Amino acid sequence: MDGSQERITAVYHVESTADAIEARAQAIAVEQSVEVALAVIDDAFVRDSIVGRVDKIQDLGGGRFEVRIGLAAATTGAEPGQLLNMLFGNTSLQPDVVLHDALFPAGLAAAFGGPRHGVAGFRRRAGASRRALTCAALKPQGLGPDRLAALAGRLARGGVDVIKDDHGLADQSYGRFADRVPACAAAVRQANAVTGGASRYAPSVSGDLDTLRQQVRLAASEGVDTVLIAPMLVGLPAFHRLVRDCPEIAFLAHPAMAGAARIAPALLLGRIFRMLGADATVFPHAGGRFGYTPAMCRALADAARGPLHALEGTLPTPGGGLTRARVPEILEFYGPDVMLLIGGDLLAAGDRLVDAARAFTDEVARLSEAEATIE
Repeated sequence: MDGSQERITAVYHVESTADAIEARAQAIAVEQSVEVALAVIDDAFVRDSIVGRVDKIQDLGGGRFEVRIGLAAATTGAEPGQLLNMLFGNTSLQPDVVLHDALFPAGLAAAFGGPRHGVAGFRRRAGASRRALTCAALKPQGLGPDRLAALAGRLARGGVDVIKDDHGLADQSYGRFADRVPACAAAVRQANAVTGGASRYAPSVSGDLDTLRQQVRLAASEGVDTVLIAPMLVGLPAFHRLVRDCPEIAFLAHPAMAGAARIAPALLLGRIFRMLGADATVFPHAGGRFGYTPAMCRALADAARGPLHALEGTLPTPGGGLTRARVPEILEFYGPDVMLLIGGDLLAAGDRLVDAARAFTDEVARLSEAEATIE
């Protein structure tokens, strides 16, 4: 990849006055590229190819401006941490600037690789060519392996496609990873043997890169081919390395800590996570426990599964307090290329969990297949 010729278009939303915005934009362009006064640059290559360029300034009203800056893709070194650094590293320290979007050149997208499985891979594994997929979470924090495995088995008997750990499950004393994963994987296998289904258990992996690798190896030894990971907790470089090292594993990305930076969710959870290899991306749907709007959710889903050079699409996985009553609304909003995540509302069924899970999966299949037929 000759990144010196390729440019990233970084899009910032900046609070400013009209008379100051041109200087603010130029300052961001310099800060996010060379971080030195232009007067001291005497190298033609640096001046012509590396220095950031202000491409466009648009007044959004109310003292907010959209600033588009061209940044040399070469400055990222095709490394995830450096990508985020060059997009927003120092400028993130300025409280009146938001990284709203970024458009990546084909060479950089190809260098990162994108999802290995993506929407099509999840569909193949579930045997679902047309319908939406379903997902449920094992909760609450504090349950031991046997209790979690019992829940996993019941959800699998109800036909849920992906049964994931809650992201808070790690390697706590009351639920060791090495105990939890074999128990839950076995419970899901046994349920599949009874129902003929293809439910997947997705354990939550966490820790440093060595620990992540050990956990993925343990999970794979139990027949697990899908894991949950929080890229912002383990670090983008570790996440990307794990994706590249484990081609047989599908990665379901969790948004924990993604709200700690002023980066638009569609860019971070949709486009960047996708480019680094997320096969599915979890995010809160509007009207749940979090403050995402319908417009934010639409933009995120479009970034995850829409065109992005030659990369596979990432499966949008809305959750965050969804209930079964909202299934028709959510399917109408996203269409069939989605995986619906419902946790607490299913678990609240108690002794009727299998029946509740079956009603959920049946409704999703019926409504999404009807939607696919109309399209």
